[in-house]
Amino acid sequence: MLESKFIGKTLTMPPSCPFCGLLIEKPRELESRRPGEMPVGSCSCGAVYACDETGHNQGAAMIEALVFGCDMDWDLAWNLLPEEDYKQEIVEDYDYIRHLIVPGGFIDSRRISGVLFFFRLHEDVQEVTSEGVRKRLKKARPSPVSPERPDSRTGKKSLSKKEIEELVGKFRIEPILSVAGEDKRLIKNLQRLIYSGDDLFRKRAAEILGRACAVIGEKDPGAVSKLLQGLFYAISDTAAFTWGAFEAIGEIISHRPDLFAGYVPQLYQFLADETRRAQVLQTIGRVAMSRPDLLRKHTFHFFTYLEDSDPAVRGYTALLMGNLDAHEAKEDLEKLLDEFHEIDIYENGNLEKMTVGQVAKEALKKISD
Repeated sequence: MLESKFIGKTLTMPPSCPFCGLLIEKPRELESRRPGEMPVGSCSCGAVYACDETGHNQGAAMIEALVFGCDMDWDLAWNLLPEEDYKQEIVEDYDYIRHLIVPGGFIDSRRISGVLFFFRLHEDVQEVTSEGVRKRLKKARPSPVSPERPDSRTGKKSLSKKEIEELVGKFRIEPILSVAGEDKRLIKNLQRLIYSGDDLFRKRAAEILGRACAVIGEKDPGAVSKLLQGLFYAISDTAAFTWGAFEAIGEIISHRPDLFAGYVPQLYQFLADETRRAQVLQTIGRVAMSRPDLLRKHTFHFFTYLEDSDPAVRGYTALLMGNLDAHEAKEDLEKLLDEFHEIDIYENGNLEKMTVGQVAKEALKKISD
């Protein structure tokens, strides 16, 4: 009798906090929401959460929840350690439209694949951030439900792998950007090119990938966030081949710093690695070209690298100082003017050799101007 009562019905349940078991409110849009940001919420136990309606952007949802829990302080978020500073949980089969958990994954012939990503920060962190989190939620508004979109490939333009490779080799950007918002395979097809052994080709591929991601980020920032997370993971995994990953990260952030500047702090951790320091400084310098204000407060942390034993490190640090308009580095840069070691400088699809002294001279000119 009991089983027959539920025949033809979909079992559902209201969503609850995985940490305390209390029912939670439907996620809401923050007043300061940028394009692509996910709706968020907070439980009375102090846990915070973000909603990914599609289930395809869980990495982005994780970042949204963690940064929201830190009262939108990106620097604080990237310095926290799992288990030590916070715990995290995922609640799947979430239907954002009805604010229900659907264990079967289907309701009214709809596929339910939404995800709620939860964080509960350590009490010491909550003491600093909880008041700001409450104030933000108080001003938040209900998030409109995203309409279901047809397959974006239907009737859309696309480029083959061979066509993309030829366009990158010739540094023809526009044909690629014209399909960037329509061809879902574009990111993957461009990403494979950043691992080329040809230095100029690799850098061109990285720049075009960054420009394409700027277009894609308008409609689907989660896809770009997923790419960035994969690139950082590849760099962290010492067994992975990471040629081109740093260049791609720098280009992606520099072309849409308003969306992806939150990833900059992750770069700092690699400065301790002498084998990667030059690459990291080159990447940070690339970001500083478009948004020096994001890095200006950290200028003094880079001073020591102007005296590094590696000439490439000294050169790329000098380039960074020029992009930051670091007038306080003038004396240190002047000490490099007689350096004859050469480094590669990439700009606008071209690669040229410059001595560390020439780079320092250019940096001093930028600062003086």
